[in-house]
Amino acid sequence: MTQPHSQAHILVVDDEPDLRTLYELTLLREGYAVDTAADMAQARALLAQRHYEVLITDMRLPDGLGLSLICELKAQQRHEQCVVITAYGSAENAVEALKSGAFDYLTKPVDLKQFRRVIASAVCTQPKVAVPAKPNIASAGAGVLGQRALDRLIGSSASMQAIRERIVKIATSMAPVLVTGESGTGKELVAYAIHANSHRAKGPWVAVNCSAIPDALLEAEFFGAKKGAFTGAHVDREGFFQAASGGTLFLDEIGDLPLPMQSKLLRAIQERRVRPLGSPHEVTTDVRLVSATHKDLAQEVQNGRFRQDLYYRLNVIDLVMPALRERWQDLPELCQALLSRIAEESGIAVPQIQPDDLEKLSALQLPGNVRELENLLHRAVALGSADALQFDSPSNALQPSLPTPDTPPHATAPDPLPKLMDDFERTLLRQALQSANFNVNTAATQLGLSVRQIRTRMTRLQVHFEQDMEHAKPTART
Repeated sequence: MTQPHSQAHILVVDDEPDLRTLYELTLLREGYAVDTAADMAQARALLAQRHYEVLITDMRLPDGLGLSLICELKAQQRHEQCVVITAYGSAENAVEALKSGAFDYLTKPVDLKQFRRVIASAVCTQPKVAVPAKPNIASAGAGVLGQRALDRLIGSSASMQAIRERIVKIATSMAPVLVTGESGTGKELVAYAIHANSHRAKGPWVAVNCSAIPDALLEAEFFGAKKGAFTGAHVDREGFFQAASGGTLFLDEIGDLPLPMQSKLLRAIQERRVRPLGSPHEVTTDVRLVSATHKDLAQEVQNGRFRQDLYYRLNVIDLVMPALRERWQDLPELCQALLSRIAEESGIAVPQIQPDDLEKLSALQLPGNVRELENLLHRAVALGSADALQFDSPSNALQPSLPTPDTPPHATAPDPLPKLMDDFERTLLRQALQSANFNVNTAATQLGLSVRQIRTRMTRLQVHFEQDMEHAKPTART
């Protein structure tokens, strides 16, 4: 039996006597003090009498919804951690519970091992003292590790201060977080700061670049594989979900996952179970999920490239990283921090950046954001001397790739690859038809196509006989 640091008091609210007794006995064996209630009225009466570390409530009760209890506690600024028990597969209820402020949720039938683990996490995360009106970020994180992670988010602008405050606020929850922003804005740094400031900081941190994994290997990489499950599987292999057990799983570029894998990921998140390839049994998972993307996932949903249900699952808490051009006041601080890191790696004294250099940098659009700024500083250090940095004039081909407010997006953007390929294929079709005197059978033979194939391509690419024959006629002499 696990002994908590001090005996935590837990309130269980469920209208089914058998389940209420099961939860109570399980918690008593873990060393907790437990009170039970059969409905919301009894729960309110008990909550009025004392403070609890954790409230466990069923979603549906005879006299209302368990979410109402959570909202009441939040409105009263009470600090009970709330765990909601939902029906099997009720994804909408789980997301609603997390957005209402629940610490975590469990689905029926409840796995008791997972139940004990979630309650232990909730007890450990329960604040011991009242939270001040304006929390001190320096002391709000999970010790030195959490503060160090926050310190890596450079910048004193209002937007960066808001990012750090939000990280501290959401770190203690189990709700999934979706970090969005342009490439190079520091989305992975934010994800790690959430992990480092959570009660899972001592657990594993597993970062995954979804766009770098071949489609054929996605399921094995995410969920694991048993020996002999496929060619080359000589030993059992754990997946990302198993490797991140007890910690945080960071899924970078989540928008690049193919649709078939999205449905499998959705089930793993909802049920908190995965089935390794080649295994007849499912494995319970225990991960905090943080994902990131540079894409507009809401637009991807509209375009049919991303599952709507998965989007809502991932986007319980959103965090938007500002682009560098939206926080130029952080540029001096960013440059100094980056130059200090570059100097440490190179074993040289920290070079000083001059006001003129800062002015030049601020005039650039830097679509690659902080990552591009770091590359420019690396180059300036390498080309410069001990006294001064040397900034080369950037190539026009690399400047600037983002459209300005006065410039329509299509003014500088090249034609997309599919359009270029269609134009090339259309030209080939017209040349073949003209050389064959517009005999479709002959043109198809020249191109190595069947008559059906060439007609299909002509229809799709709008290659019309009459128009092309008219263009092919010689001009009459006068």
